[in-house]
Amino acid sequence: MPRLFPSNPEEVMVIRNVTSDIITMSLPFARFGWLKFGGRGTLVKLPSGSLAVFSPVTLTPQVRDMVSQMGRVKYIAALDMEHHIHLTSWKDAYPEAEIIAPEGLWEKRQSSAADKNTAFAHIFRKDDARQKISEEFDAEFETEYVYGHPSRELVFLHKRSRTLIEADLLFNLPAREQYSRTPDGATSGILAKILNPFMSAEPPATWQKRFVWYVLSRGDRKAFTESMRRIDKWDFNRLIPCHGDIIESGAKGVFRTVMEWFLDNGDLRAD
Repeated sequence: MPRLFPSNPEEVMVIRNVTSDIITMSLPFARFGWLKFGGRGTLVKLPSGSLAVFSPVTLTPQVRDMVSQMGRVKYIAALDMEHHIHLTSWKDAYPEAEIIAPEGLWEKRQSSAADKNTAFAHIFRKDDARQKISEEFDAEFETEYVYGHPSRELVFLHKRSRTLIEADLLFNLPAREQYSRTPDGATSGILAKILNPFMSAEPPATWQKRFVWYVLSRGDRKAFTESMRRIDKWDFNRLIPCHGDIIESGAKGVFRTVMEWFLDNGDLRAD
């Protein structure tokens, strides 16, 4: 059976400082066991010394050592209904940490004996989408709950570094960094050659633009549009996606290209 995650995460994970306060943990991840999406967790150090981890990945010995040198994990964010697999291992390792998640995820995890007792501290809901986390967290981050997305995305802006952190809202394939320590890389294979242009954020990003419009937003296009317009008002230059390479600069322009149809000043496009 194809593997979603590598059997040797310690050997293939790329850990690097994006800024002095942001570290990414990138490694292979194959959607359905075949599609090379790549995976990425992001660790941010707050001025208080607390750490926030977004979409946590495998807690390898190297990651544990890095965390112990940086500070104390205070917040663990599941960025959507899919990015939760490693929540329990991180919560067990850092029991005082507060889990942030979208509505429905706690219920989804009740079918797993290993995960069902992992407590959530902050749950974003459609009727409470503007909730606050804590004074120190909210001073550092803006949060948008994109409940119009089928996976119920939580998108964060790290204000000091002007960095957008997201999971399945925008892809930037091929996942070169995430497959850089594997023998075959991100672009080998017929499926990668088909998928990478489809999920590329390179302008004009025609296929991804269509995917977001016709697939991701179809459930509640009005709510999705409102979220995209709020995010568009944020000041960001860098974008850290879970899937694909980090956009180090010019990310606002990339976001506007992919989300162009939602940002038009006129009425929503006809289906």
